[in-house]
Amino acid sequence: QLQLVESGGGLVQPGGSLRLSCAASGFTLDDYHIGWFRQAPGKEREGVSCIDSSDGSTYYADSVKGRFTISRDNAKNAVYLQMNSLKPEDTAVYYCAAGTDIATLVPYEYDYWGHGTQVTVSS
Repeated sequence: QLQLVESGGGLVQPGGSLRLSCAASGFTLDDYHIGWFRQAPGKEREGVSCIDSSDGSTYYADSVKGRFTISRDNAKNAVYLQMNSLKPEDTAVYYCAAGTDIATLVPYEYDYWGHGTQVTVSS
Protein backbone atom coordinates (compact mmCIF):
# COMPACT_ATOMS: atom_id res chain seq x y z
CA GLN A 1 0.00 0.00 0.00
CA LEU A 2 2.55 2.52 -1.20
CA GLN A 3 0.78 5.58 -2.50
CA LEU A 4 1.62 9.16 -3.30
CA VAL A 5 -1.01 11.84 -3.76
CA GLU A 6 -0.29 15.26 -5.22
CA SER A 7 -2.38 18.32 -4.53
CA GLY A 8 -2.18 22.09 -4.82
CA GLY A 9 -2.30 22.54 -8.56
CA GLY A 10 -4.51 25.04 -10.27
CA LEU A 11 -4.67 28.10 -12.47
CA VAL A 12 -2.36 30.99 -11.68
CA GLN A 13 -1.29 34.14 -13.50
CA PRO A 14 2.28 34.63 -14.68
CA GLY A 15 4.41 35.78 -11.80
CA GLY A 16 2.17 34.09 -9.28
CA SER A 17 2.87 31.27 -6.87
CA LEU A 18 1.60 27.83 -6.01
CA ARG A 19 2.61 25.24 -3.47
CA LEU A 20 2.29 21.61 -4.45
CA SER A 21 2.01 18.89 -1.83
CA CYS A 22 2.98 15.25 -2.07
CA ALA A 23 1.49 13.13 0.69
CA ALA A 24 2.65 9.59 1.31
CA SER A 25 0.47 6.73 2.44
CA GLY A 26 1.59 3.27 3.49
CA PHE A 27 5.25 4.11 3.92
CA THR A 28 7.53 6.62 5.53
CA LEU A 29 8.34 9.22 2.95
CA ASP A 30 11.58 10.18 4.66
CA ASP A 31 13.00 6.76 3.76
CA TYR A 32 12.87 7.62 0.07
CA HIS A 33 14.34 10.10 -2.32
CA ILE A 34 11.47 12.23 -3.55
CA GLY A 35 11.36 13.87 -6.93
CA TRP A 36 9.03 16.29 -8.62
CA PHE A 37 8.51 15.87 -12.35
CA ARG A 38 6.33 17.52 -14.93
CA GLN A 39 4.98 16.74 -18.34
CA ALA A 40 3.32 19.04 -20.83
CA PRO A 41 1.34 17.78 -23.84
CA GLY A 42 3.66 16.63 -26.59
CA LYS A 43 6.73 16.83 -24.39
CA GLU A 44 8.77 14.31 -22.46
CA ARG A 45 8.50 14.05 -18.73
CA GLU A 46 11.23 16.10 -17.13
CA GLY A 47 12.70 16.29 -13.69
CA VAL A 48 12.02 19.48 -11.78
CA SER A 49 13.46 18.95 -8.33
CA CYS A 50 14.37 16.22 -5.88
CA ILE A 51 15.40 15.80 -2.28
CA ASP A 52 17.83 13.23 -0.95
CA SER A 53 16.57 10.97 1.83
CA SER A 54 20.02 10.60 3.37
CA ASP A 55 21.12 14.16 3.96
CA GLY A 56 18.30 16.34 2.69
CA SER A 57 20.28 17.67 -0.24
CA THR A 58 18.15 19.25 -2.92
CA TYR A 59 18.53 19.49 -6.66
CA TYR A 60 16.80 21.60 -9.28
CA ALA A 61 16.48 21.74 -13.00
CA ASP A 62 18.11 24.82 -14.48
CA SER A 63 14.73 25.99 -15.73
CA VAL A 64 13.34 26.35 -12.20
CA LYS A 65 16.41 27.08 -10.11
CA GLY A 66 15.89 30.18 -8.03
CA ARG A 67 12.12 30.04 -8.43
CA PHE A 68 11.13 26.65 -6.99
CA THR A 69 11.93 25.19 -3.59
CA ILE A 70 11.49 21.60 -2.47
CA SER A 71 11.05 20.81 1.21
CA ARG A 72 10.07 17.98 3.51
CA ASP A 73 7.82 17.81 6.55
CA ASN A 74 8.48 14.48 8.22
CA ALA A 75 5.76 14.99 10.82
CA LYS A 76 3.19 15.20 8.06
CA ASN A 77 4.86 12.57 5.89
CA ALA A 78 4.82 15.01 3.01
CA VAL A 79 7.04 16.83 0.56
CA TYR A 80 6.27 20.21 -0.93
CA LEU A 81 7.22 22.17 -4.00
CA GLN A 82 6.93 25.91 -3.57
CA MET A 83 6.72 27.51 -6.99
CA ASN A 84 7.25 31.24 -7.31
CA SER A 85 7.53 33.59 -10.26
CA LEU A 86 5.61 31.14 -12.39
CA LYS A 87 5.88 31.33 -16.15
CA PRO A 88 3.59 30.03 -18.89
CA GLU A 89 6.21 27.43 -19.76
CA ASP A 90 5.75 25.95 -16.29
CA THR A 91 2.32 24.74 -17.37
CA ALA A 92 2.23 20.95 -17.06
CA VAL A 93 0.98 18.05 -15.04
CA TYR A 94 3.22 17.77 -12.01
CA TYR A 95 4.03 14.41 -10.46
CA CYS A 96 5.81 13.39 -7.31
CA ALA A 97 7.74 10.15 -7.17
CA ALA A 98 9.66 8.07 -4.63
CA GLY A 99 12.77 6.00 -5.14
CA THR A 100 15.52 4.31 -3.17
CA ASP A 101 18.59 4.27 -5.39
CA ILE A 102 19.69 7.85 -5.92
CA ALA A 103 18.28 11.33 -5.73
CA THR A 104 18.10 12.30 -9.36
CA LEU A 105 16.04 14.15 -11.92
CA VAL A 106 15.91 11.07 -14.14
CA PRO A 107 12.35 9.69 -14.08
CA TYR A 108 13.16 5.99 -14.52
CA GLU A 109 15.10 5.90 -11.27
CA TYR A 110 11.87 6.25 -9.31
CA ASP A 111 9.64 3.37 -8.28
CA TYR A 112 6.43 4.94 -7.01
CA TRP A 113 4.43 7.69 -8.64
CA GLY A 114 1.45 9.81 -7.89
CA HIS A 115 -1.22 10.53 -10.46
CA GLY A 116 -0.33 14.15 -10.96
CA THR A 117 -1.81 17.58 -10.45
CA GLN A 118 -2.38 20.13 -13.19
CA VAL A 119 -0.61 23.48 -13.05
CA THR A 120 -1.68 26.09 -15.57
CA VAL A 121 0.06 29.45 -15.78
CA SER A 122 -1.90 31.86 -17.92
CA SER A 123 -3.35 35.34 -17.89
